[in-house]
Amino acid sequence: MINRLHSSCSQEGPFAPAPQGGSHCLGCGGPSGWVLPLPHCHDPSGAVPCVSPYPAETGTLPRVPSQESPATGWARSCPGDVTPSALPSSPLALPRGTPPCHAPGHLPSPGFGVTPGQARALHPPTGVSPRPGTQAHPPGREGEAKAAGPAPIATGHPEEAAPTPRPGPSRSTMEKDVDGCQDGAKIVPSTRLGTEGTEAQLDDFVGAHPDYNEEEEEQKYFRRKRLGVIKNVVAASLAGTLTYSVYLGLLQMQLILHYDETYREVKYSNIRLEDIDRKVLMGINVTPVAALLYTPILIRFFGTKWAMFLAIGIYALFVSSNYWERYYTLVPSAVAIGMVIVPLWASMGTYIMRMAQKYYEYVNYKEEQEKERQRVPRDACNAYIIVFQTVFYSCFHLSFVCAQMPMVFFLNNYLYQLNHTLFAVKHCGTLSHGTLPGFNKTVLQSLPRSVNLIIVESALMAAAFLAMLVVLVLCGAAYRPMEEIDMRSIGWGNIFQLPFKHMRDYRLRHLFPLFIYSGFEVLFVCTGFALNYGVCALGLERLAYLLMAYGFSASVCSSLALCMLRLRRHIPLLAGAFIHAVLLVTLFCWAPEPRYLAQAPLLYSIAALWGTGSALNKTGISILLGMLYKKKERQDFIFTIYHWWQALAIFTVYLWSGLPMKAKLSIMLLTLVVAVGTYLWMERKVAWNMEVRLPRIPRPRHKTRGYRYLEDNSDETGSDGEGDKEDDDRHPTEATTEDELPKEDGEQLG
Repeated sequence: MINRLHSSCSQEGPFAPAPQGGSHCLGCGGPSGWVLPLPHCHDPSGAVPCVSPYPAETGTLPRVPSQESPATGWARSCPGDVTPSALPSSPLALPRGTPPCHAPGHLPSPGFGVTPGQARALHPPTGVSPRPGTQAHPPGREGEAKAAGPAPIATGHPEEAAPTPRPGPSRSTMEKDVDGCQDGAKIVPSTRLGTEGTEAQLDDFVGAHPDYNEEEEEQKYFRRKRLGVIKNVVAASLAGTLTYSVYLGLLQMQLILHYDETYREVKYSNIRLEDIDRKVLMGINVTPVAALLYTPILIRFFGTKWAMFLAIGIYALFVSSNYWERYYTLVPSAVAIGMVIVPLWASMGTYIMRMAQKYYEYVNYKEEQEKERQRVPRDACNAYIIVFQTVFYSCFHLSFVCAQMPMVFFLNNYLYQLNHTLFAVKHCGTLSHGTLPGFNKTVLQSLPRSVNLIIVESALMAAAFLAMLVVLVLCGAAYRPMEEIDMRSIGWGNIFQLPFKHMRDYRLRHLFPLFIYSGFEVLFVCTGFALNYGVCALGLERLAYLLMAYGFSASVCSSLALCMLRLRRHIPLLAGAFIHAVLLVTLFCWAPEPRYLAQAPLLYSIAALWGTGSALNKTGISILLGMLYKKKERQDFIFTIYHWWQALAIFTVYLWSGLPMKAKLSIMLLTLVVAVGTYLWMERKVAWNMEVRLPRIPRPRHKTRGYRYLEDNSDETGSDGEGDKEDDDRHPTEATTEDELPKEDGEQLG
């Protein structure tokens, strides 16, 4: 077979040299360099497939005539003429035993029977595609192909007709070697179309879909992000509502049942249940006094979301302790609730604030918008803070309504009428002392069955677990993982000290009386007003409806805080304070008649108006803190301070329970006047751009153990660098109110 190859395909005779622009690879050449390479023929451009036209069964190659083809006019270098469609389309279709073809620069082995001189002349074409219809043979090159002449293709079947002429590159596209061999052919730009065609096919395969719109997909992505933020806010609000509905409802039902002498004697004669109730109230009201020491550490350690989840779990534990009412179950669970009251509220306030800031980021996500807004305005995300805090408190105040469901649907069926419970009551309202003196010790006309109590407590337990699941499943994280690592990495000692250092800010100091009054008013409406005014005049069976009027009004009127979008921020706060001041004066001067139902409309109106003032107070304070302290590294400290002062006020109300009603109202009215005065003075200082004194948030101190952290590019997560950038990129007018000037002791003095 090799001898036949030498005799039939040689440079002198039948195997004519390839024309300019082509080469041979143990196959057949034409004017366009279109050849039939054998298997394993490697073309650097990847444009020439390795196919073989020679059958391996015969063992010989057919004779090659050396005369010119009368049809084409150029020397046929291969026997017979075939069309390209008659060739194998893949090397896999070649018959077994086909001899190999060698790549350029690699000589055939001596065993193949080809001399080195012949092998050097047998280089495959470079950058030329042999298949018609590809980039190497565009349809526009037909004229040039006719000038060069068509090339028949050998298949070993001389009886086949000659193919139509094939276009090929002109002689000017290749330079011949000195020895007459096609070695190192140079390709002009027009012959690079084969590679470009391959790249075009690759782009079609892995490139973007022709209908893909990057801007539209980006808008959809951030729309999903914004919907996720709204889902988080609604879920957190729903979880808070369920938690306090269960807590307040169970506590109210428990205190009424345990107040009845018959219930205590029949069911718990030897465990002194009344003394247990006093200790339960002490644990709930006294324990939060120490919350400032551990709340920031708890939130930073667990994270905002998981601190909420843990606190709600403690509330669920309190519900479960009522299945077996003993000292060692009720008192520890009450102490646990007292420990997590401040962390729960601080984490919720921080969570809502972070959702408002994230929503603002997802709305203003375009880079061109960020470039246009080199310095973010002071009130950039205030609108979202107002809206989200309004949504939260509108949902939360409904907990006062939901908490009355056990009373309305279960306990009212067992209560005596007002003529029995209020028989010994002589004075109500401002003339009363302590907590409803003269109230009958027997309030239950029949004792509820234990099975019914278990059913009610199980329903409350299910609601508590639902609140936990809502936080666990529906609430997303407030911070990215690396942000939480950064916030913990400033050191636990610094985290412990920073709440105390933040109290040196004059803005917080001026808001302390407002925080205290916020704690006074919410507990006063649930105890002093509800018992000494409402129950004293209308009876215990109408207590639930009185508190429901307060809750509905507070929920609806929380939306009035949206007026801060158009009005100045102090207007809702002053409006709520004015409503409460008028009501306090009214209550100070009014003593309702015991057992007189005609006073019900007035009492319901006072409860509704008090709810309006409470809504404006609570929502306004949270919005105000969000506007003053936007830096995310400070928010948990600020809300911890706020709710800690509220807890101190609640503890004070617990202590003054034995005082006369006039003394209580006088203290509240005085506190309200001081709170309004100090708040207005704080606003005046802020308007004067008076410098503030804020502690510097230390930089994170990262540990390399356990994970790899990018020290030099830590702001990539938006944790440390973003917070500093917030302070550095302010307007000059804002810098005087919140800039942090370093001191020698590591703090900042303004």
